Amino acid sequence: MSVARTWAVALTGLDGALVEVEADLSRQTPDFKIIGLPDKALGEAHQRVHNACENSGVLLPRRRITVNLSPASLPKHGAGFDVAIAVAALATEQTLDHASLRRTVHVGELGLDGRLRPVPGVLPAVLAAARAGITRVAVPHANRAEAELVEGVEVLGAASLLDVLRWHGLAVEDRPLPPVRVDAPPEPAAPRLELAEVIGQRDAVDAVVVAASGGHHMLMSGPPGAGKTMLARRLPGILPDLDDAAALQAASVRSLGGARVTRLERTPPFEAPHHTSSIAALVGGGSRTIRPGAIARASGGVLFLDEAGEFTSGALDALREPLEHGSILIERAGASAMFPARFQLVLATNPCPCGAYGVPGGDCVCPPAGIRRYLGRLSGPIRDRIDIELAVTRVSVAHAQVAAERTTTTAQARDRVAEARDRAARRLRATPWRTNAEVSGTWLRQGPVAPPPAVRRPLDAALHRGALTLRGYDRVLRVAWSHADLAGRERLELDDIGRALYLKKGATPL
Repeated sequence: MSVARTWAVALTGLDGALVEVEADLSRQTPDFKIIGLPDKALGEAHQRVHNACENSGVLLPRRRITVNLSPASLPKHGAGFDVAIAVAALATEQTLDHASLRRTVHVGELGLDGRLRPVPGVLPAVLAAARAGITRVAVPHANRAEAELVEGVEVLGAASLLDVLRWHGLAVEDRPLPPVRVDAPPEPAAPRLELAEVIGQRDAVDAVVVAASGGHHMLMSGPPGAGKTMLARRLPGILPDLDDAAALQAASVRSLGGARVTRLERTPPFEAPHHTSSIAALVGGGSRTIRPGAIARASGGVLFLDEAGEFTSGALDALREPLEHGSILIERAGASAMFPARFQLVLATNPCPCGAYGVPGGDCVCPPAGIRRYLGRLSGPIRDRIDIELAVTRVSVAHAQVAAERTTTTAQARDRVAEARDRAARRLRATPWRTNAEVSGTWLRQGPVAPPPAVRRPLDAALHRGALTLRGYDRVLRVAWSHADLAGRERLELDDIGRALYLKKGATPL
């Protein structure tokens, strides 16, 4: 047969599209052409394929081979198409099972010796194949554990091109080759840090539990050594475990970023980029292949920006739309990619550049203009999207000794958060939302559980005097519902509104 077909996957962000790889053999001057909008790395595949076949003892036809990647309008990047191209080209003349080729997706890069080298993004590629109804995939041996995370898919973890050809019925001499080794170690399990280690910050611990219960964004301000980072790093440990869909999504993002994924991690992800990170490092990007940034890697978990006042204003303002929409669209001249961005934002900042402003016994040396400039990097629109603003103070020795007897453990906090989330899910079962942080403001104000005017009075007063915007009004309502869920109440009470206004720090109840 002069035409052979098989499948590969083109990734644009986390979205994968099936690409039909068809090879045609014609009686013209010997040549090897790849058409169908390949990038430079993919355009060089013909040389890798030629050498891999030669060194595997399976020769390509000495005629003109044209490989078409369809649909031609879809941009295709990287070396992950090598195996599909080699198999389709060889099938134009060799005796392979064409029915097997047509129901198999091939992902992997070819080395010149014929071995299969691992590529990033195998997990989202296999997920895309499964969604399209293809249940057989051939991947490099180093990516086998990652591909097997997708249920219902038969996976061949091939060490070499010969392994793939034998899988499709070609009788070839067995040339055992050691699989390509991966230098990067598998990801370590995320540790669960103990909340009871936080001593003397009762209000802060309660605020973290409220934030976890409703999925709320949080800003902590206080001097160095007050425990802001300790609190933030313990937030993922009290969040509910990721379900199958969320765990697969988180693993897919890590795979696309080049991490070696061997299992589904159930603990929500925690990302803490350095304050010198660029906008592209936060939101993602790239000149050719669009890679996920920190906010995509934090989706389903926590994005912690320590020393938030040291981040550039542009980097912080880039968070505005992801905070509102739960996703981010990155557009480039040749392609656009959508990444998930439904994370909990936790900001920690000092009160001034030296950290001593307003601290009892502290000696602040910062000029007033420097303090205003430092705090001004957290713009009004960003602060308006924060649900909880908390002032954290240093703990005295006497306070620490008393507080050590009244600590909250991680297990206790997890149980409370789980109960509160279950209560919220039951209340929202007829809506598209499952956590309080996602609920529409209109539904909160006018829906079936809208608070009566007497309960809403402090909020209305804060809105009237300009202490809250309407967006802030809705966010206070969301926090109030989380407080009510923790208390086991089915309706909002005045105490819930007052506590939420206190946590917002923008207004106080009248």
